[in-house]
Amino acid sequence: MTFLIALTLFVLAVFLGVELITKVPPTLHTPLMSGSNAISGITLIGAIATAGTDYSWLTNILVLGAVALATINVVGGFLVTHRMLGMFNRKR
Repeated sequence: MTFLIALTLFVLAVFLGVELITKVPPTLHTPLMSGSNAISGITLIGAIATAGTDYSWLTNILVLGAVALATINVVGGFLVTHRMLGMFNRKR
């Protein structure tokens, strides 16, 4: 029963996330990306903290996926932010 509740929550979160992102106007994508990177940082810390516990193998696989995806999002966000800030530098 717990797995069914977790699966339902996951599917609902995916659906809600897709609906939310598709409804955001282009002018708000940069602030939304900034907030998303902050949330990914929190996800990364939580996943690393969970990795040290002794749960099932499924938990370890999900933690590995969470760490990989959150790391990609955080690093990508920093790279995009660095590139955006570089656009405001004066040309020499």
